[in-house]
Amino acid sequence: MTDLDDNQLGDAHEVADFDAFFAEQAEPEPKGVPLRLFGRTYTLPGALPALFTLQLHRVQNSARPDDIRRLLGSLFGPDAVDHWTERGMSDRQLGVVLLWSTANVADPGTVSMERAAQLYDEREQAKAQGKARPRPAKPKGGKGNGSKRPRSSGKR
Repeated sequence: MTDLDDNQLGDAHEVADFDAFFAEQAEPEPKGVPLRLFGRTYTLPGALPALFTLQLHRVQNSARPDDIRRLLGSLFGPDAVDHWTERGMSDRQLGVVLLWSTANVADPGTVSMERAAQLYDEREQAKAQGKARPRPAKPKGGKGNGSKRPRSSGKR
């Protein structure tokens, strides 16, 4: 696939014009929800940006600070994460803000700050319980495991 501008296309093929299509379907941009954090006021976008959705898949398997900065920059602006970390934001605070923000971009007012904190804590508790759960031991061959055959020496 090549990227051509309008002058290079010519009249050979009819162009599927998404610019015109989306312009016809355009509705007023919904207003985003404002929030205050570490002395700054941010306004969430009215809809999740495509960059956020694309980066979210990448960040799930990454702990690189630049990946996280770029993801959050699409919601809060490019220097927000640096501002927060300089102010001492904790991992829990970041998780609560993210939970609240992503829920309220899609449908403003659906998740309160208290509910976001509760959801974050429940998720973290479930993760901790999952890690602490002991694995069942695999039975070894021989006596005491229901096997009727005696243990072999391995010699034939």
